[in-house]
Amino acid sequence: MAQKLKADPHVGRLGYLQALVTEFQATESQDAKEQVLANLANFAYDPGNYQHLRQLQVLDLFLDSLSEENETLVEFAMGGLCNLCLDRANREHILQTGGVPLIINCLSSPNEETVLSAVTTIMYLSSPSSSSHPELTAMPVVQCMLRFSLSANTRLRNLAQIFLEDFCSPSQVAEAQSWQAHSALGIPLPRTEAPQQP
Repeated sequence: MAQKLKADPHVGRLGYLQALVTEFQATESQDAKEQVLANLANFAYDPGNYQHLRQLQVLDLFLDSLSEENETLVEFAMGGLCNLCLDRANREHILQTGGVPLIINCLSSPNEETVLSAVTTIMYLSSPSSSSHPELTAMPVVQCMLRFSLSANTRLRNLAQIFLEDFCSPSQVAEAQSWQAHSALGIPLPRTEAPQQP
């Protein structure tokens, strides 16, 4: 359906985005849902689409998708939110509708791209105007960022270090470090080697 609309010059941007949202809601196919959500996340990269995406409640669609069991849907939804939250109105919507806990939950995703988008989104949401949302720099988040700052993944390590330096106070970081010193939390489990085949 979306392919047909793309070729039709009479369907504007809003109409095309509306067709994508309708297709996402109507389809039973997981593959189609993934493809549509990926398209919406890509459209979220363009500030010219922000108003249309708000009007079509795509932010809520992305937030709802963070609770899906399908990791690919979560990845695309998190990427879409990451793209949208640079805009103040979008950022406020995410903060006011309870999106922060859903985003924080994505920090424990097994999908690397989901985690990178979640860290970046938390940084974008942690603007000076969001001081009324202390959960963005709550102790579990700071501890998680400390663990990420030791990651072998350069992108994740760098993002975590920026978060700790720019969004956390030295006392928050020190408290998180002392908690980790007294707990096994964050200590990586030893790698188990696969048994060798005879």
